[in-house]
Amino acid sequence: MKNNHLSRRMFIGSSAVAATGALLLPKISFARTIFSGADKPNSLVGGVLIGVTTYSYGQMKNVTAEDMLQYCLQDNISGVELRGDAAELTAGAPKRIAGQSGADFAKAMADWRASVSMDKFKAIRKMYDDAGVNIYAYKPVVFGVNNTDEEIEYAFNAGKALGATHCNCEMPDSDAQTKRIGELAAKHKMRVGYHAHTNATPTLWDTAMSQSEYNCINLDIGHYVAGTSTSPIPFIEKNHARITSMHIKDRKFNNGPNRPWGEGDTPIKDVLLLMKKNHYKFPATIELEYKIPAGSDDVKEVLICRNFAADILKG
Repeated sequence: MKNNHLSRRMFIGSSAVAATGALLLPKISFARTIFSGADKPNSLVGGVLIGVTTYSYGQMKNVTAEDMLQYCLQDNISGVELRGDAAELTAGAPKRIAGQSGADFAKAMADWRASVSMDKFKAIRKMYDDAGVNIYAYKPVVFGVNNTDEEIEYAFNAGKALGATHCNCEMPDSDAQTKRIGELAAKHKMRVGYHAHTNATPTLWDTAMSQSEYNCINLDIGHYVAGTSTSPIPFIEKNHARITSMHIKDRKFNNGPNRPWGEGDTPIKDVLLLMKKNHYKFPATIELEYKIPAGSDDVKEVLICRNFAADILKG
């Protein structure tokens, strides 16, 4: 696999405490760098936004929303799917106490979500906006059957406060749950992208989409290829209007493993060129899941993926 690496940006500036964040989150340091317009990241290439899900940085030691922003900047990425763990940690969510049962911790999180000020999420949005990174999706773990309606509504409110156009979540096992989520999504007028794994089929999302116009698709082309052993191109052409954002990874057919980009059966090039040709507006989201080579790390590998996609879209 050949990748033309871009030189890492030299961001000039100084760290400062963002006044809004400092007031709202006294225990969290909202360190940020002052960027000029030319120094801000830009991963819009050929009209396609190359983004990243913060899950891709899961093996890094530091995992707050501030840390995730710094990783995006190092990778020259200007759009992100922010996962709930990082956002909630920065917003002051309770941590699990030693010996605390799962049920008790779930109750503590539900209580926190019901009372947390959305100003804390607005402060996160400002921090990202100031650095030139758009939070286009929010993915908290609150869409399960055991989560309360209040938690699901919290997700939509927090997503809006972050500036996201949609929330993403794992595909529920039941039609009743997609109906429940879809009705709450309609109430908040915010789309939900359901993420499937190798259980993906060309018709998997049909029932959910028929239940609510706000029930949509967070397509993962790697999982789709591994699960169906077919190209996702026909599915994308048919359902592009209902795709919120798309996860990009490379997997082999027949439930095969994740591979470094360009070494699997996923037609990443064809998908990206289709997005460019047809001017699809949903982002191409890097989801890093292949084994990290010795001597590398998540940030370095995301940059390789970002440049792999950019090289295709520049043509």
